[in-house]
Amino acid sequence: MMKIFNTRLNAPNDTQRTQLAKQHQTDNYLLLDFDTRQHSRFKATTVAGESVGIDLPRTGTLKGDDVLINEAGELIQVIAKPQVVTKVTADDVFTLMKGAYHLGNRHVPLMFDQSFDHGDAGYALYFENDHVLAQMLERLGLQVEDASVPFEPETGAYQLGQGHSHGHSHSHSHAHSDSNSESHSHSHSDIHGNTHGASDSHEYKHENNHSHSHHDEIVGQPK
Repeated sequence: MMKIFNTRLNAPNDTQRTQLAKQHQTDNYLLLDFDTRQHSRFKATTVAGESVGIDLPRTGTLKGDDVLINEAGELIQVIAKPQVVTKVTADDVFTLMKGAYHLGNRHVPLMFDQSFDHGDAGYALYFENDHVLAQMLERLGLQVEDASVPFEPETGAYQLGQGHSHGHSHSHSHAHSDSNSESHSHSHSDIHGNTHGASDSHEYKHENNHSHSHHDEIVGQPK
């Protein structure tokens, strides 16, 4: 019978941490990308190859290092899978801040990082690949490149400390013109409020001219 994990474990005790360490040695954990971690109900495959089910309340995106527990007390840890995203750096903090403003104005999930290898500004922004946005940033004087990293974007400031919900349905359409007469109509309808029945069917649409329908999605197995 497939193991079903239905609760987040906020603070593992010493015994549970020891158990998780042992499971890591045998590849008994989940390696999931950002898109998968936004769902609350799905099937996944551990690194070791075991199929498991995730059935959580809609309490927000799973983070790297989150620990889940089932009714039998068994544990599984979620690790954020490295994925190819766009890395943004700049020659100075002001220019990078300007880029962050324009991305935030378009409701783009952003991850922030500070390191000495992030250009003269010492910081970097990361977002899911979008060539139109990358071109806009280059025109603003920022540097963009592909990078493979675990993608952990910022959560909403109003949701800090209270488990934000990703079961959101928002449609925003921006027809914006930047300094070089860029016309970029960016329309999203992120309908992640998954409707789940016995068939574990959830459907969501992105109005970037594509739609997805997942039925008993198998995810998390490393390629």
